[in-house]
Amino acid sequence: MPWIRPLRRAAAATGAAALAAAALLSGAGTAQAALPTPVSAATARTYLASLTVAADSHTSTYDRSLFPTWITISGTCNTRETVIKRDGSNVVVDSACTATSGNWTSPYDNVTTTTASSFDIDHLVPLAEAWRSGAWAWTTDQRKAFANDVTRPQLLAVSASSNRSKGDQDPTTWLPQASYQCTYVRAWVQVKYYYGLAVDSAEKAKLTSVLNGC
Repeated sequence: MPWIRPLRRAAAATGAAALAAAALLSGAGTAQAALPTPVSAATARTYLASLTVAADSHTSTYDRSLFPTWITISGTCNTRETVIKRDGSNVVVDSACTATSGNWTSPYDNVTTTTASSFDIDHLVPLAEAWRSGAWAWTTDQRKAFANDVTRPQLLAVSASSNRSKGDQDPTTWLPQASYQCTYVRAWVQVKYYYGLAVDSAEKAKLTSVLNGC
């Protein structure tokens, strides 16, 4: 059933998330400029082998509002602001945690900006993809945790154009630039594994192919 692994890990994950958020928001100057490092390709292959293979379901019942965003992560910083601060360099924020200056590079397409508001926060495993892979059976609180997860490699700042191009596609039909594909699929598998989400047969084949080249 979906969410079995997260439920078993709930206590540890809560503590880890709090520590991660504190670490993200306490620093000044140059930020990490990257999403949390995904598992290795070897580990991703092991995880992928264990995922349930199933056709997408409940596609027509998806509603974006079923995944509440953004929530407060720490102090005045919500999920978007936390990721913006983490993924940029030399980021300066005001008392409301809004970035007033900094530099950002989209890992999907190498687009750069000095205006944080021009970048989107992408759900690496899209919310609609999660829904049709099993999140339709979750509670609202579980979907909210997924949509605001800054601990797993699930959220990252990217150019608006690349985010629109991706939409809710899985790796069968959309991948980022070649230099980022290994990172992307490792993260994709890690997130699906952690949350107990299924993969369809074409998706598994594509993920296997990319991982074998990593």
